[in-house]
Parts: sequence; C-alpha cells; structure tokens
Amino acid sequence: MMHDHSAKVAIITGSGAGIGKACALRFANAGINVAVADLSEPAIKSTCKIIEDNGGKAIGCRTDVSAEKDCQKVAETALRTWGRIDILVANAGVQIGGSLLETTEADWEKILGVNLKGVAYSCKAVLPTMIEKQSGSIVINSSINALFGTAGMAIYDMSKAGTLGLMRSLAVEHGKHGIRVNAVCPGNTITDFHINKMAGKGNTVEQLREMTKGYGLLGRAAEPEEIANVMYFLASDESSFITGQAIIADGGFSVT
Repeated sequence: MMHDHSAKVAIITGSGAGIGKACALRFANAGINVAVADLSEPAIKSTCKIIEDNGGKAIGCRTDVSAEKDCQKVAETALRTWGRIDILVANAGVQIGGSLLETTEADWEKILGVNLKGVAYSCKAVLPTMIEKQSGSIVINSSINALFGTAGMAIYDMSKAGTLGLMRSLAVEHGKHGIRVNAVCPGNTITDFHINKMAGKGNTVEQLREMTKGYGLLGRAAEPEEIANVMYFLASDESSFITGQAIIADGGFSVT
C-alpha cells in the first residue's frame, strides 16, 4: 500500500461520539489523517463519513481499549495505511457513579479496564514508533474530577486521577525522545452520553442546557467542540514547549 507521508496521523480513541468525535472532526479539519477508534461500528462509520464528506482522510477501527491487542491493532492499521503516527488522543472512557460502598467487582473491572488500562494500552501501542521517530504528542482526556472530589463518583474520580499520574510519568520518561504528553481535565460537557441519558428520562437537549445554566464562571456547560479545541492545541506544534501538564477546561468551575 502506498503510504501518505504528507500529512500527520492521529489515533483518537472513543471517537465515535462526544468529545472524541469532536476531536476527530477538529483534527481532520486541520488536514490530519485520523484513525477513528471506537467500540461502536455504526458510530465509527458515521464519524468517518463526516470526515470524508468534508475532504478529509479517515480509517475506522473497532476497538475495545481494555484489550491490549485491540490497541496494538489500531496502531498497526494506522502505520500500514499511512506509515506514521504523530498524535494519540486517549479519549475513550466510561462513567460509573456510586459511592465506594456501592461498587461491585464488575464496576472495578470496567472502570479500570477502560479508563486506566485503556489509556495505558493506547500509549504503549504508539510509543515505539514515536520513539523511533523521536517525536510525537499524546493527549489524555482526564476530568476535573481527577483534581476535585465529587460525592458519589469514587471509582470514576480514582480512575481519572490515575491517568494524570501516568501522563506525568510518560512525560518525564519520554521527553528525551521528543515526545510530549499532556492531559485535559474537562468540566461539565454536554456530550452524547449525557444527551442520551437525559433523553431516557424524557428531557430534550435544550432542557439539558437549561439545567446546566449557572455552571462555573461562564454560566454554562461546555460543548464537545470546545474541549476538542484544547486537545488540538496540546497535540499541535502550537504547544511545542508544553509537556507533563494537566490543562483545566471547566469554564472557571474550579475557582468558584
């Protein structure tokens, strides 16, 4: 297969919906070839179609990030298709609520498998080629919950805090290889997950936005595209001297 070496390549996990999809579209709009990795095949096809309909290049990879072999397969597919991997956005995640006393073994396995191991496996899959090339950028989607405690979110908060520890460790270890590793800590964001959850209760997206009025200093929740813009900045050469950092994007919530 002929490799296209003219454009950068990004792998974006969980890019079938929400923040991940917004990242895929934002990166493709900047001329970056995107490997759309997600568990849902219909969602993958939808994201890829939008990218291709707008003149971009995308490949779809059904991926369960909690399985290391799946993460390796995405990296291999991107290398086979385009001959390079420049960017990883480790975005895939799940949210499980409840106090520590309410959690089950299945809850632990799922949250650790996706939110923590999934991020680690995704990074592990792309690091060898980035080390060989002596350049690369990894952006991890963490959460404001990693920095500020929230009642009823014990294991979710724990898993997101764990990704920040991984981010700092990788930044220290691979700075000498020209690889930057950062994280974004979004605040309340109106994603497909929340829209679908509220729809199940009979609420519209307009009602959801109304319910989040007053959040933070800007008085509203974020749109996925706003978080994607921060992730794009950290992945791009515009942030070439930033590494090992967790950037808070919460509309000022954390300073209220």
